Amino acid sequence: MTQTTSAHDEDGTAAPATTLSTRHDPRFDAVVRAAVEQGLLGERGEVAGFVDTEGVRGSVAALHAAFSGAPGVLHTFAAKACSLIPVLRLLADRGMGCEVASPGELRLALDAGFAAARIVLDSPAKTREEIRSALALGVSVNADSLDELRRIDALRTSDSASVVGLRINPQVGGGTIGAMSTATDTSKFGVALCDPGAREAVVRAFRERPWLTRLHAHVGSQGCPLELIAAGVARTYELAEEINATLGRQVTSLDIGGGLPVNFADETVRPTYADYVAALTAAVPGLLSGRYSLITEFGRSLLAKNGFIGARVEYVKDAGGRRIALTHAGAQTATRTVFMPDAWPLRIGAFGPDGAPKDGPALVQDIAGPCCFAGDVVAFGRELPELAEDDVVVLYDTGAYYFSTPWAYNSLPRPAVYGFRAGQDGPVTFTTVRDAQSLDAIAAESGLAHADALVGADSSPHPDAPGERDG
Repeated sequence: MTQTTSAHDEDGTAAPATTLSTRHDPRFDAVVRAAVEQGLLGERGEVAGFVDTEGVRGSVAALHAAFSGAPGVLHTFAAKACSLIPVLRLLADRGMGCEVASPGELRLALDAGFAAARIVLDSPAKTREEIRSALALGVSVNADSLDELRRIDALRTSDSASVVGLRINPQVGGGTIGAMSTATDTSKFGVALCDPGAREAVVRAFRERPWLTRLHAHVGSQGCPLELIAAGVARTYELAEEINATLGRQVTSLDIGGGLPVNFADETVRPTYADYVAALTAAVPGLLSGRYSLITEFGRSLLAKNGFIGARVEYVKDAGGRRIALTHAGAQTATRTVFMPDAWPLRIGAFGPDGAPKDGPALVQDIAGPCCFAGDVVAFGRELPELAEDDVVVLYDTGAYYFSTPWAYNSLPRPAVYGFRAGQDGPVTFTTVRDAQSLDAIAAESGLAHADALVGADSSPHPDAPGERDG
């Protein structure tokens, strides 16, 4: 069953329609039931994230299989897509490298067990200390600008094992989601290749630095068609050929980024990695020949469909003729969907208090979250079996960029995350990936150790301040 749904602004204005499947995803039915039976969802577990470990392994295998005809490919995982150490360690175990974009992500990658030589540091705002640390470790560094290259000139030692590249913006245009498009004319990323004098400046930068051996480009992700992504890779390949024709064989590797879009409309995986390789082959026939070593940086496409969020329905109410289910999954864990509902629509599953899929007549309902602002709604006007107090809703395709990096609005605790394995006939087994955040941890993060820092010794306390009231 499919349904054409519309996102709505707070004033009820409809956004462009998106066709979403309204049926529950049968792959996870047994998992939801087991999570309820084991107390991971319900009264003691209002909201949690779940990672399909076998699904992750399958996605990694599909990626490697698609590129099997190309020698010398390092597939890295974009850590920002799921920055949880146990997930990163699983990916390292499956032969992945790691792409990081901050000191925190670099620390997570190292703690997860990735070898420094299999880590790539990207970021448009690297500090001198970040660069110095990465070069000392032997982590690959993609400079985002010519100015950053000049910093690297001063910080790089002659014995550094780090591969250094330069990110270029091929300026091939944007996709349907502007915030996810990084190859527009005015993108903040990379050297804008088509700007006057930029191409010549890039060639000159390579001529002046024999140790500069990699080109990097990333066109974007969700909303970017394969043809657009392939066009950006083609311009990068052409530039590498030009540099090598001018300077000799200096560019030896191409970091072609990631960005494979995810189908959020139903459970089908499309496009596939094989589709992506076919598009690359058509646009850049020599890319997979081994002429250049390749690096990829996939994130969302590896994890999104291998995870979901489960949340308890706390209340239901009617307002203005609209049924609203108030749940514990909102903007704090589905931030992009709440603020850009048309760009990031999610499929919703309805389950009873026992974790079994609900059936019965469909009722148009809004699925709202716990945050204290009116726009905290993850789905508007969905036709679902009528939800009731203590039911469970499931937000599908949220294995990347959702529960792994929650928003601390209202000081809501970070939800627990569990990995699971579900055999064909055997029981579902869970393992803890991240514990739910405690109230003590929230207080500690909020400066509890410095509670008196702003109460100076010379200040006069207000009569109603703690400890000053009459007994």
